Amino acid sequence: MDEDTLAEDLRQAIGELVRTVRVADTMPFGEAAVLGHLARTGPQTTAELAQRRGVTHQSSAKTVKDLRAEGLVRTEPHPTDRRKLLVHLTEAGRTRLHAARAQRSDRMGAALGEALAPEERQLLREAVPLLTRLTAHLREH
Repeated sequence: MDEDTLAEDLRQAIGELVRTVRVADTMPFGEAAVLGHLARTGPQTTAELAQRRGVTHQSSAKTVKDLRAEGLVRTEPHPTDRRKLLVHLTEAGRTRLHAARAQRSDRMGAALGEALAPEERQLLREAVPLLTRLTAHLREH
């Protein structure tokens, strides 16, 4: 199999896996992405969140507004630029993010156990570092 075919097959398989897992999510993808970014990197402005997610500022602002209404994030004035607001993850947001991640992991774990033989699960286990390295390379370029 040449690299072009492998690249396309991998893109399709991973894309379909992600879409299938998202179907059962209880939280919209954009909201989960914002909460995840805040959990990993700490408080950010709406513009920074938009840039990290690759969406428009307006889209990010709507997501932040929705999350604020649910009490999952809070905002406060930026310490060096009072025209900006920093978005912070609340404890309720952290709890909701962990619950959504646990639900996805449980579903994936059950599927792994039901659909794959032990040897196949081991192959996937060995592929995870490769996928992580590939993701890092794609982010850099």
